[in-house]
Amino acid sequence: MLKEYVLDGSKVTSLETFFDQVSDTLIPGAYWGRNLAAFNDILRGGFGTPAEGFIFRWTYSEASRACLGYAETVRQLEKRLERCHPTNRNRVRAELSQAQQGKGATVFDWLVEIIRRHDTGGEQAADCVRLVLE
Repeated sequence: MLKEYVLDGSKVTSLETFFDQVSDTLIPGAYWGRNLAAFNDILRGGFGTPAEGFIFRWTYSEASRACLGYAETVRQLEKRLERCHPTNRNRVRAELSQAQQGKGATVFDWLVEIIRRHDTGGEQAADCVRLVLE
């Protein structure tokens, strides 16, 4: 039986508060980069999460989806545009323009996509991370 971690989506109001929940729920006391790439690394195991995989139960996921929608996506892409490498600026500007129009992937979508890479059928399915959205 896989260990289960429950992320309280009612406390997720931004990408930063999602990272807070990851810190509190998945890897309490561990230092990590608090970015999307570091979150992906956590799902691989070795940061205190079981190497044999685990269940990632995201409660109140619809509330999180609303908070991590286009407004938050625009905010995150604006931050990314400020610090990204010059060769990536056109791509980030295009993503930002899409988000400002209410199109394209949202922050919620980014997070779910990252988790699903580690789930059954994903590119990194061997990590055995099972996503349950409630």
